[in-house]
Parts: sequence; structure tokens; C-alpha cells
Amino acid sequence: MNFEKLLEVAAKGGEVTIPSSWAQGRASFGGVSAALVFDRMANAVAPGRPMRSMQVSFVGPVTPEEPATVEAELLREGKAVSQVLGRIVQGGEPRLMVLASFGGDRESEVQVGALPAPEAKPVDQCNGLDYIKGVTPEFIQQIEMRWAFGNLPFSGKGGRELGGWMQFRKTPETFSDAHIIALVDAWPPAVLPYVKGRVKTSSLAWALDIVHPRPVLEPGDWLLYKATIDEASSGYGHTHAGIWTARGELVALSRQTVTVFG
Repeated sequence: MNFEKLLEVAAKGGEVTIPSSWAQGRASFGGVSAALVFDRMANAVAPGRPMRSMQVSFVGPVTPEEPATVEAELLREGKAVSQVLGRIVQGGEPRLMVLASFGGDRESEVQVGALPAPEAKPVDQCNGLDYIKGVTPEFIQQIEMRWAFGNLPFSGKGGRELGGWMQFRKTPETFSDAHIIALVDAWPPAVLPYVKGRVKTSSLAWALDIVHPRPVLEPGDWLLYKATIDEASSGYGHTHAGIWTARGELVALSRQTVTVFG
């Protein structure tokens, strides 16, 4: 099932079964799970209020090939901002919780441009992360990544930065905020180049802000992602990342807390 079909099913508020082609270990890929909840939440708010900020808590694994319910609850709708709570429930238990703020534009004297995008090699000069059955996560069948920053996971070479170019392998019909959410979470944790052997990691919490008015994105456009480690110790890593268009326009800001089992 492709990404658009999953969104269509989740938007109706019924049960959705995430196929194993979107798996990440024993769980469904967190980016697609969060995107499904976001899309359900977006349909619950007044028109003209894009998502400004969301906080995601990965309570437990959303198991692939098992029915799950995507829910959204409008907590408050003010003059400009709507606060929405979303969740995925599976087996009678919450597996993913999302709190998001949707806000319309306001008149303001404050106008500060974004910092410039980092310099990166062109897409065609970057090595791709190919899908290898039994080695890479299953969802790599769906999302293509080209390495531009940092060392590879499990290389033992370390480094504070990690990232590169990303897009869907199958060009979507449209390019919405939900597509951005799915892409941003595809990159492995920036702490993994520090370990030499394969160890388990999982996202504990994730915060994502999408800049609006958002730069125009067409289906098939590449996005650039660069994550930086703020601190990592005692089995936890704290990172922040930026996401830009190929033209250098800021699209989103991400912050993540990950657990490292090794």
C-alpha cells in the first residue's frame, strides 16, 4: 500500500493496517505513523490553519500488519490557533501520541529571515542508501536517501553531523505536510556513526516545526536534511535538524530524543 492510500484510509478515522513494507524492525516506521495521525488531526481544524508545531511521543511500537485506529481530538479552537491531540491505538493501548498546534497567519512587525542552508554536494554526486533485505529497514523500499553529511551508521567513525537528500522512491501525486513528516523521520539517529556493531535504537520523543508560508514543493522534489548532535550519554541522544528545499529555502525544524541500546 502506498503512502497516499494509507493517508486516505486514516483520514476517514477508521482502522488502518500498516503493511510490512513500511516496517522498521518490529515496529512500523515512525515517520509514516506520525504522518497518519497528523493528517487525521489536520482534518479536525478550521480551514486555513497549517500545522506550526507538533510533539510526538512514541509510547510503544505500532505493529505492522495489525489493525490500528487513528484518532484526533480537538482540544481548543481559538481565534487563530487550534490545539489538537492525536493518537494511534492498537490492541486497546495507545502506541503513539501527538500534540499539535495549527495556526493561521497573524499581522506582525517581526520579520526575520531564516539562516542560510548548509552547502551540500548535488544529489547525483551523493551515495544512495539502497534497500537490502534483512539489513536495512523495510521502509527504505519507499524512501530514497542520498548521503551528504557525516559518516555511515555503525561505522565507529563518530562525528556530530548526519544527513543528506531525501525523496519518495515513487513520486507522489501531491506533496503535503504529511509527506514532509514522513520524510524527515526517515534518517537514522545521528548518534549511530559512533558505534561499530549493530545496536538497537528507538525514538523516544520528536518535535517538528513546519515553516509557513511553506516553500512551494512539487512532487519529486528533493529535500535536504542535516542533523547535529547536541549531547549524547547514558543511553540517550539529543539532536536537532533542519530541512531545506534544493533552492536553500527552510522547510522545517526537527528535534529528537533517541534511546541507544549499546
